[in-house]
Amino acid sequence: WVHAERLVHRLDTFTEAARQAKETVRSLIWWVYADLKAYRDAPTPRRKAEMTARFERIFKRRTGFATLDRLLARLRANKNDLLRVLDRPEIPLHTNGSENDIRCQVIRRKISAATHSDDGRDCRDAFLGLNKTCRKLGVSFWDYLGTRLGAPVASPVPNLAELVTARCHA
Repeated sequence: WVHAERLVHRLDTFTEAARQAKETVRSLIWWVYADLKAYRDAPTPRRKAEMTARFERIFKRRTGFATLDRLLARLRANKNDLLRVLDRPEIPLHTNGSENDIRCQVIRRKISAATHSDDGRDCRDAFLGLNKTCRKLGVSFWDYLGTRLGAPVASPVPNLAELVTARCHA
């Protein structure tokens, strides 16, 4: 939803009518987003039907601003993805968690440019992924690595797959 609204936000407008149409659509998108967040807490078939109808009204509208109208049609084509929360209220409406997970990789890439080989890239990605998983599980990455390499460590760490499975069942 945030990415959908961002596309509308980035549109260049040259007339007051186009600016007004753009702002109206943006406010309608944020209104639907807020109601979808509320729907997640108390889903009902009636609210699902209302949200679907509202989505159709917003994304079928003709504003007179051709670029915005084409964008609304493109977003309407993604209706299943944008309204997936109506069928699966447990899924998040945003990708902040995923974007935060790769943030350390982006920072590393900006600092050191790039790796010199595909093997280097794969190694960097694997270790950053292990480090992030350890952090999420509250496990010392260095203890985990030491356990895997057979080094004497203060507290041996079990296999990450076992820890993830245990966390899922808890």
